Amino acid sequence: MKVSDFDFELPNELIARYPLTQRTQSRLLLVDSGLDSIIHSTFENLLSILKPNDLLVLNDTRVMPARLYGVKSTGGQLELLIERLVDDHQAWVHIKANKSIKIGAIFYIENNVAVLVVERKDNLFLLSFQTNQPVFELLKKYGHIPLPPYMKRQDELSDRERYQTVYAKKEGAIAAPTAGLHFDSAMLERIKHQGVEIAYVTLHVGSGTFQPVKVNSILEHDMHAEYMEVSQQVCDQVNAARDQGGRIVAVGTTSVRCLETASTQGSIAPYSGETKLFIYPGYHFQSTDLLLTNFHLPKSTLLMLVSAFSGSNIIKKAYESAVLEKYRFFSYGDAMLLSRHPTSINTS
Repeated sequence: MKVSDFDFELPNELIARYPLTQRTQSRLLLVDSGLDSIIHSTFENLLSILKPNDLLVLNDTRVMPARLYGVKSTGGQLELLIERLVDDHQAWVHIKANKSIKIGAIFYIENNVAVLVVERKDNLFLLSFQTNQPVFELLKKYGHIPLPPYMKRQDELSDRERYQTVYAKKEGAIAAPTAGLHFDSAMLERIKHQGVEIAYVTLHVGSGTFQPVKVNSILEHDMHAEYMEVSQQVCDQVNAARDQGGRIVAVGTTSVRCLETASTQGSIAPYSGETKLFIYPGYHFQSTDLLLTNFHLPKSTLLMLVSAFSGSNIIKKAYESAVLEKYRFFSYGDAMLLSRHPTSINTS
């Protein structure tokens, strides 16, 4: 299976660089792989699709203001992207600089916070922040929301609120679980009143989510690791929904990876730790029936995941239809609701 099988042409003007005024105003493309049908709808129509006893699974990660700007003692400029906090004073970080960064180098954030380069591992640097302030407090004071590179703009004050889900709780992501951006609090309340249960998992989205697969064969791809949590309560909710004939509706590919990682033994069980689960066509899903998701980058692992879920052929048709109908793409864009293809169900 080649990476080129997951490529598509996207007009630049269809990339959504700003959100709509209201979260729930987005369009919704309904993709039924069983019926091989594609229907154009609106996001609020999701209310008529969800049924009592369904379980809506949301990722409650919160995006950190993870982008910092620094300067070397020589005056050279640096851009930092926090990938993961280690403790109150250390973090693994991506660094953009004109010249290579050496172990032992010192530079400064906002001209007054010294930062020591401790270690390098692949493309990440372990930094030690030489201050009594926890890194988390520094980010709140000096950090910027790390908008995806395809937006091609600097973050603005409004992004602090709009590039978060309304239920974001656990700080740790450097990218939003974007399918959840379409919900507002009022819509979630209406969903609950319909008899739909809501469960919360956590997956801290890392920078790898934006990286295209660079090998020719997807089987050669080394999947990036991300931290996730699925609690016993979530497992109980999944099992209860199954017992009552409800469907498991994952909001976003991150929720899918949580559910499926926790179900690798055949039934869902609590899980806390890193996941490198790579889902591509041929994968058999254990714990996901419907998937609400945004449109994904060409050649990305996320496009491979949705192709595994609904089938490559109908996903290609859906993307072609979305381009033709001028849907808005990527993080601040429109959404799709996908049914699971019958051949992707685990029947063992």
